[in-house]
Amino acid sequence: MHMKSRKIAVVGVGAVGASTAFALAVSGLATELALVDVNKAKAEGEAMDLAHAAAFIKPIQIYAGNFEDCRDAGIIIYTAGASQKPGETRMDLLQTNYGILKDCLTQMSLTDENILIIASNPLDVLTYAALKETGLSPERIFGSGTVLDSSRFRHILSEHCHVAPRNVHATVVGEHGDSEVMLWSLADIAGTRIDHFCDLVGIPHINREEVNKQVRNAGYEIISRKGATYYAVSLAVKQICESIIRDGSSILSVSGLVDGPYGIRGCCLSLPSVINSGGRGSPLELPLTQEEEEALRHSAEVLRKAIACLQL
Repeated sequence: MHMKSRKIAVVGVGAVGASTAFALAVSGLATELALVDVNKAKAEGEAMDLAHAAAFIKPIQIYAGNFEDCRDAGIIIYTAGASQKPGETRMDLLQTNYGILKDCLTQMSLTDENILIIASNPLDVLTYAALKETGLSPERIFGSGTVLDSSRFRHILSEHCHVAPRNVHATVVGEHGDSEVMLWSLADIAGTRIDHFCDLVGIPHINREEVNKQVRNAGYEIISRKGATYYAVSLAVKQICESIIRDGSSILSVSGLVDGPYGIRGCCLSLPSVINSGGRGSPLELPLTQEEEEALRHSAEVLRKAIACLQL
């Protein structure tokens, strides 16, 4: 089944939702953009502001909509819910944001004509909850996952190695959160492992533990300084939408149902998957080191315990 509509609905137009709507409007990917929020005035204001850019972007209809507008949307981006505050973890938001998600899903009336992308925290648990609540196929519901975390990983490696981030291939898997796993064994620049590349260009080897800490804590560091993160995640979501709309078959570390790889079942977490107009393909089971596999299974266990709290 393929996407039949270039209409995108954004549910929740807080900082992440509004930034995502802006990124999508500028990208020219969609022909129609519906902004949905319980605060209708906020949605109307964001829609008006974006629509006033009509002379600078490709033709697109932008308006404040309602949950009925989700039914014929090819892609629905869910960003609703409470945001992290300084000192909070993503898991601290679980009960509140699950309640909001459940209420929204009952009003959306989704079918397998829609693709739902979760971009609200705790992302992996909410993605699993959305699958259970809707009964839709796992190809059609997935989260933005560690697409952002992988970009953070690539950025830090590129800074150390003095190369463009686009030339760094590095992936983060597992939870979009504190138990995520950086795949050092598969990270490379120009087909060369990171330490070997450092030797080639005559720079010190990178401190892996320090990088792991920087990637995991990036969100907290930004929140402590400006109150929220939204620019980079909005571009991560835009990249996912682009691969869907253009049938791009990009390999992205989105969060989706895992049922077998690495012996993991019963949760959603991020693994590299092919994203195209049909949605999310089966996750790729890459050759990991024993330490990475153990860390990934630990991440899955963290998520299963959180899922159990919801009694789905």
